[in-house]
Amino acid sequence: MISNLITEQLRQLPTSPGVYLMKDAEGNILYVGKAASLHHRLKSYFTTSQKLSLKIQRMVARVSDFDFFVTSSEQEALILELNLIKRHRPPYNVRLKDDKSFPYLKIDTNEDWPRVYITRRLEEDGGRYFGPFASGKSVRQTLKIIKGIFPFRSCSRAITGKDARPCLDYHIRRCLAPCIGAVSKPEYDEVIKQVILFLEGKQERVVQELESKMRKAAEALDFEKAASIRDQIQAVNEVIEGQRIATTVRGEQDVIAFAQDKDQAYVQVFFIRSSKLIGRESFVLQGTRSEEPWQIMASFIKQFYNSTPYVPPLLLLQYPVEDTSIIESWLQSKKGSKVHIQVPCRGNKKQLVNMVAENAKQSLEQLKVKQLATPGSLTAALAEIARELRLPHLPLRMEGYDISNIQGKAAAGSMVVFDRGKPKPCHYRRFRIKTVSGADDYAMLQEVLKRRFKRSSDAQDTWSILPDLVLIDGGKGQLNAALSAMNEAGASSVPTASLAKENEEIFIPHWSQPIILSHSCQGLQLLQCLRDEAHRFALAYHQKIHKRQTFASSLDAIPDIGPKRKRALLKQFGSVRAIREAPVEELAATTGINQSLAKRIKEHL
Repeated sequence: MISNLITEQLRQLPTSPGVYLMKDAEGNILYVGKAASLHHRLKSYFTTSQKLSLKIQRMVARVSDFDFFVTSSEQEALILELNLIKRHRPPYNVRLKDDKSFPYLKIDTNEDWPRVYITRRLEEDGGRYFGPFASGKSVRQTLKIIKGIFPFRSCSRAITGKDARPCLDYHIRRCLAPCIGAVSKPEYDEVIKQVILFLEGKQERVVQELESKMRKAAEALDFEKAASIRDQIQAVNEVIEGQRIATTVRGEQDVIAFAQDKDQAYVQVFFIRSSKLIGRESFVLQGTRSEEPWQIMASFIKQFYNSTPYVPPLLLLQYPVEDTSIIESWLQSKKGSKVHIQVPCRGNKKQLVNMVAENAKQSLEQLKVKQLATPGSLTAALAEIARELRLPHLPLRMEGYDISNIQGKAAAGSMVVFDRGKPKPCHYRRFRIKTVSGADDYAMLQEVLKRRFKRSSDAQDTWSILPDLVLIDGGKGQLNAALSAMNEAGASSVPTASLAKENEEIFIPHWSQPIILSHSCQGLQLLQCLRDEAHRFALAYHQKIHKRQTFASSLDAIPDIGPKRKRALLKQFGSVRAIREAPVEELAATTGINQSLAKRIKEHL
């Protein structure tokens, strides 16, 4: 129900562009947004016919008041929106995690003897900034690499050139020791220039200049200096070699893609400079639940480039963004020249975006594993599971079960084991369904559970270890089928639950209503990992059976093709389709296949 205050406020809103702030009854800022027309945009939130996402519906239900700022343009509104999101971090906005203090590498060119150091303050002071980096570890690693190549000073002492002796860095060739006057200012400035070129991705230019210096040193018979420069060149070339990627790219561009999991998104940015991948950074966005991909991408673009000192002329994106022209104009004003945003559909650029997206997907999986891998997190997760599922004690051993088949064919079951919250693959088991015909998942699940628990009396095997919790992939029906089978197998005392994938509902015996846990709950996340691992293991075995059956059924009718020749063909070609498309000469080249048999195989397929 819209309050009279909000109704009256909506009537008085201007149609100008601007920024609005949604507030709850206590005055807390829930959401910050920008609009080309404040009147039309804000009115859309409170019109019942408007299709709003579930996330926005929940937010609107909490709104008791709103405030707004009128701006002279949409671009000005975009900048103000960014600053307000960064200052207030509203819970319903997509937000960069820890975006208040990104680390940068800074070279203060106003110093007489510039240093290269880490800072978290981006200021307009004439210095050169490189970044932002996703973490302190990432920026320290980059600093370590350039420090190993270029002998610039890392101390903060006042340089007079009259110190009695240099520090250890000079003796291990990590510094030119301006503190004792061992290097002239032009020579030192040349080193800093090379560092800047290196960080800009212009390593080939650095190599050319170093090679010129090496030749001059050799001509002057200063072989020690020439050898030192040679080592520098080798180090730079190793970095260049590591930056080459299979996809052919040209020029300067940032390639951005992300993988989303519930309320967070894992974003990867690949930095291409001078046609080389000079680095990549990963960032976590929070508050992404119910957000469309184009909204997530736009939120990242705006927040990331609001914090970076450099904008390339081209951004390659996984998804399009809203207000593309406005964002391009804003980026152009930061860069001082044209900036284009592209979402490639084919070719090398599309291949590169796909590679970044795959990196983001894999990194997100690793992040989820790491978040649950710490002993404290696992203990807390197990305690939450025991509490929420009314278990008699901590589920130190959990077994997950799933069934995989295609309309009853190639049916397979899986049993995976988590010991103290961690996978224990040596205790995994897989089941070929033997007694069920047709697509009856309940009966297949019952077969797997009966076979598993009827073997629990074998004291000489891991089958004898009873779990503290059995988790079934499915809903109330799957749970009831599992309980019936376990009761028949004499395992009715083993705690059992099911986890339904669609709404992540947990069902337990003797409770008519499902248990709903917060998506941020570590216990739920651990149960999801167990359920997903059971699904993965069952699917892998099902695909193996299906492939074997498909291959066998297509070749069994061919005379003189027995198991040995079938294995040889499978090893050589991998699939029936590949055998079908292969020339007769290639078939005849397979072990055990002559020209005549190759022709019969070709004719049959």
